[in-house]
Amino acid sequence: MTIGESGERQGKPVLPQDQAADSEDEARRLRRLQIMMSMVSSVISQDPSLTVEEASELVAGAKRAALAMFPDKELAYDLLYKPRLQRLMRERFRLQ
Repeated sequence: MTIGESGERQGKPVLPQDQAADSEDEARRLRRLQIMMSMVSSVISQDPSLTVEEASELVAGAKRAALAMFPDKELAYDLLYKPRLQRLMRERFRLQ
């Protein structure tokens, strides 16, 4: 529950088991996001046949997937993952 929430969701009381289920779901999505970003990072840094265009497509797809999992968290993505992926792209492809 966030600050300012009345403890109800669409007129129904929020039960402790609902909060636990929401928490577990968010934890699962977060872990999936972490694994996905780790895999994208690994592919960018280790695949010798990867072109800059393919790497850019990977990064764009990762962003779409992240925002599909967490729709209102684009700022968090831009602060956490975007710089990391940009650094990998610069290092791997010697981009400026």
